[in-house]
Formats: sequence, C-alpha cells, structure tokens
Amino acid sequence: MAVANRFPFCAIAGQPQLKLCLLLAAVDWRLSCLIRGDKGSGKSTAARALAEILPGEAPFINVPIGVTEDRLLGGLSLDAAFQGKAALQPGLIHAADGGVLYLDEVNLLAGQLTDALLDVSATGRYVLERDGFSQESRAHFILLGSMNPEEGQLRPQLRDRFALAVDVEAPETAEERVEIIKLRAAFDRDPEGFVAAHQAEQQALRQRVLEARNLLPSVTLNDQLLLEIAQRVAASGVRSLRADLATARAARALAALEQRRHVETADVDRVLPFALLHRQEARAQARSSMLPPPSPSEPQTSEKDSPSSGMERVFAPELRRAPLLQRLAPPADSDRAGPQLNVFASLQSAARITGKPELRPDSLVSRNRPAARGTRFIFLVDCSGSQAAKQRMRAVKGVVLALLRDSVRTEDEVAVIIFRGPGAQLLVPPTRDTSLAERQLELIPTGGRTPLAHGLQLAAELAASNSCLVVLTDGRANVGLNGGDPWQQALEIASNIRTPALVIDTSAEGAPQLHELARALRAELHRLDSLESEPLLALLRR
Repeated sequence: MAVANRFPFCAIAGQPQLKLCLLLAAVDWRLSCLIRGDKGSGKSTAARALAEILPGEAPFINVPIGVTEDRLLGGLSLDAAFQGKAALQPGLIHAADGGVLYLDEVNLLAGQLTDALLDVSATGRYVLERDGFSQESRAHFILLGSMNPEEGQLRPQLRDRFALAVDVEAPETAEERVEIIKLRAAFDRDPEGFVAAHQAEQQALRQRVLEARNLLPSVTLNDQLLLEIAQRVAASGVRSLRADLATARAARALAALEQRRHVETADVDRVLPFALLHRQEARAQARSSMLPPPSPSEPQTSEKDSPSSGMERVFAPELRRAPLLQRLAPPADSDRAGPQLNVFASLQSAARITGKPELRPDSLVSRNRPAARGTRFIFLVDCSGSQAAKQRMRAVKGVVLALLRDSVRTEDEVAVIIFRGPGAQLLVPPTRDTSLAERQLELIPTGGRTPLAHGLQLAAELAASNSCLVVLTDGRANVGLNGGDPWQQALEIASNIRTPALVIDTSAEGAPQLHELARALRAELHRLDSLESEPLLALLRR
C-alpha cells in the first residue's frame, strides 16, 4: 500500500463532522457522502485519506471530470479487438470495488453519469451491456462526491440520491489555521516519516473499522426508533424515504463503530443532520422561492409604476415564431458526442470481408456516442406592474414561449423564475418538460413592484456549470433585500453570477440602466422588439 503520498486520516486537524461522516461510510459502503465546502477546505485530502483506513488493500479511484461513459462504466476492449477477439473492458467503477470512488467537483460531472454512479453505489451491482455482450459484476465502493457550491448546485434529484451530506469550512481562528499549516509543512518535508509517525494510530482506526463492519449485521434498531426517525424526517418537511433509510443505516453504523449491538436515540441525534442537510435544503429552496425576500425595503416607485402597481392582470402571450436557435452544439462538450468505434460490428464486418475477425481500416463501423448533456436555461422574467404598460407583458410571454417551442432541445432543462410584488418565485423548477413551463407562463399575472435583486438571488442558486441565464426586465428595481438599495443589490448579486447570460430590455422606450446590469452579468444586452432576427440562445451556448 502506497502510504507516502497520502496525508494520514488520523492527522487531519479539526473537521469532526466530516471525519465522522466518512467513518460511517467506511463501516457501511452504501452510505454515499456529499462533501460541500469552499476551495482549500480539505475536502479532497480527507477523501483520499479515507482509503488508507479501510481494511485490506483498498483502492482509491479519482474520477476525472471529462471521463467518458465507457471509461467510467466499462465498454468493449480495444486491445482484445485488435487481436481478433471481442471482450468487455471493465470501467473505473469495477476498479473501485472494495475501496473509494471519488468525484471531485461532482456538480460539474455529466448528469447521466452521476445518475448511473449513484444507482450502482446503492445496489452494489452493475450490468455492463455493450454491442450484444452482457456482464454482471459486484461493485461495492464508497462513493464520495465533493463540490464547491459557488461553482453551481446539484439538481435536487441528484442531491437526494446521496445518502449523507456534510458542509466543510476552513477554520477561521488563527490558532487552528497555524496548526493545519504546521501539520502540512511536516508532511511535505518528510512524507514517509510523517506517515510512519501516525502508523500505529492509523492501524488502530483500521482495526476499529474492520470490527465495526463485522458487528454491523447484528446491530438492531427497534421499531420505536424507526418510528422516531420517520416522525422527525417528516417533521423536517423532507418527503423522500431515502432520508429515513440513510438515517437508519448511519445510526446502525455509528453503533457498530462504538461496538454496540443496539442503536440508541443519541445515535439518531448525531446522524440525522447528515441525512437531512441536503434534502431539507432542496425542499426549502422550492418552498422559500415562493415567498417574498426577508424584510424588503419600502419601494421607491415612480409615477409610471404607481397606476398599475396595485392591480394584477393576466395577459395572453403575443404568439411569434422566431429562428432563435440555429447553431446549437455546445463547444465545451462537443468532443464527447458524435461517432465512436463499434468494435463488435467492426469485427463482424471484417469477418465478412476477409474471413478473419480482425480490425481493418476498411471494416470499421461507427456508432453514435450519446449526445452531451444539455443546457439548463434559466429564464428570469419581470412580471411587475410596469410591464402592463402598453401590454408589454404580451410580448414578453411571446418571446419566452417562442424560445421554449422553437429553440430548446429535448436534452435541455428549463427553469422559470418570475419576480413581482414583494418577492421572486421559482415558477418552474429545472425540468425537461417545456410544455409545463409554457402552461405556467401563460397564466402568470402581471402587477406589483419589481424585486429584481431577489429574482437574481434565486437565479444564482439554480445556476450550474451548464447553465445559461436569460433576464427579461425593464430594470425598474424598487424592492431590496433587508432594507438595502434595490438597484445596487441587484448589481452586486449579478456580479457574482458566473454563467453565460443575456439581458433583454422589455421597456417600450429603452432602459439605459440595463447597460449596467449587462456589464455586471458580463452579458449581451438586446431590445425585446429586435429578437425575431437574433439567434440569442445560440450566443449563450457559444
């Protein structure tokens, strides 16, 4: 076992919640763990160190962000094919059996690959099927995913699939930071000596994990505690039964780790936050987005706003057809799409040509690789009272509907946030069902004030690495957050959004202040009335 290049788990300073979460996963491999925190907070160091305290020669497999499906899940072996044979080549998930599979920046991994990994990590079995071949194998690995929330969020569906989650923060006190720097400096000076100095403690912890694994099958959790878990999960507002299951498994793992055969209430108390953290957050995001922002400041309405600010009207969309998307391939992922060698078909082709199953240039047959993941389009739509002037809301709805119907592809996601009155609302969570977004948009009312800052805040929470933001507003921000300046807050929030964006000026006469908003978002600025000839979303994809 290579020990000189990995920081010992026992030497990690602080981070008690992170270490406990990882130890629970070490006892029960089904407890996949999502580690969230800022850059430099020690997420990767702890994940790598976990493999060193697992019994046996446990592998540590780091999955690169640009990994292909065949490399991750397995495919046909090219080496065997060039020797005239057809055989399956195991992927990284098979290499991780008995150890740790680590996804750094899991929020940036293609969604379909994350889905597949979470399925395997929960069942421990994987069936590899390629070009007529099928092979089932065991895949018992601890799945760890780490992410920096500032770089984009995981979809709520994926977050729920992780059994546990923990937030990691770098220490703020000078004393704690100095201790960490000293430990790291000692490790860098003499890695082998540093590891050797902690070897006895590491071995003791490895033995503790082994004993806990052996004890785990006999650990019991009575019906009363199961009922308590169910009641507390339900009271938290989390609907997913995965939360109950993860809590029960984690509580049993904790009891085993402490060499007890019965789960106690204290065990549930300690592990329940890990099971609820990410699931409660997803639930709260959907619920809080329907509420106004906290303590909004009194708006500074103009005379133009006041006639319509107290009334609501529902405008039918002004139907239009616009060639808004013509060049759609996302360059960032284009190398993961397109033709790919079909080894089995190529061997069959060669056998027909030469009578021998060997690969030849004139017998190669390609198959289409699955298309790259789509784009998440976030539409931020101003539905305030000023949009009622000259029935501008009809044109706004018409443009959004045209984008949805004529432009968005099947693999894309759309989300719609509207802002009006005291706050913003997530009208349509990220979905591939564009018809749902269309139905919701047609019926939204227009009226009230303009809480642009809250709308941008919700958009920032939804933004992921594959997101594009489309803001439709006249820029008359007049509702702030917590008593702040409405316009300056909107600019500040916009400057922290790191995703391609477009700003569409929906005013009738033009809004010069939107140049400021476009600069803050690093975005293109276009007038609503000029959209029919502009392939706007193509600009975003590029």
